[in-house]
Amino acid sequence: MTRKLMLRSITAVTHDTHHLVFDRPDDFDFAPGQAVDMALDRDGWRESRHPFTMTSLPGEETLEFVIKSYSEEAEGHEGMTARLGRMQPGDAVLVEDPWGAIQDEGDGVFIAGGAGVTPFISILRKKLHERGTLEGNTLVFSNKAERDIILRDDFEKMPGLRTRFIVTEETESPLHYEKIDAALLRDYVTPGRDTCYICGPDAMLDDMVTELTSLDVAEADIVTEEFD
Repeated sequence: MTRKLMLRSITAVTHDTHHLVFDRPDDFDFAPGQAVDMALDRDGWRESRHPFTMTSLPGEETLEFVIKSYSEEAEGHEGMTARLGRMQPGDAVLVEDPWGAIQDEGDGVFIAGGAGVTPFISILRKKLHERGTLEGNTLVFSNKAERDIILRDDFEKMPGLRTRFIVTEETESPLHYEKIDAALLRDYVTPGRDTCYICGPDAMLDDMVTELTSLDVAEADIVTEEFD
């Protein structure tokens, strides 16, 4: 089912990421971690759908998204994420029914690359809303540079949440680390106890599954979702 969402507000989160708030239709239900296929409600764009994850909670009156805008152009045309970053209140998008493999399956370690952190925002918010603490949960979040870290202050302020931020291309940064690997994850993952959630580019998913398996994390305790 296709629904039209009207934009209430848009604010910058980082230099290339925006927080978009839409009116939520009364009949729109979803689980934290799920995404929708979205298209701009504009001529020439309605058939171009891309997946984005809701970052609000199901019971709230709005639907919220945190969307990273990519500057690359395809075949000489501006990309959809760049257009989304320039939306104005009153503009509209079209969304399909929610979907997604990542849902809350217990406490554990959330491993994200870039915009792959977005499915975890709503899941962590839900846990915090229900319990008042995120004790027993860790976020391991990799980006190219410090300025790319989405909602860093928000994550650091979540009570009980352990965080490890990594930047791969700023060698002078105190957060620099070449990539998430078993040596790093060993400090955060307890096999047999933690559910390990992974979201990021396809190549990252394969690498993280291999690294976690080498630490004796069971396949049943690994939850993945590709998010380019």
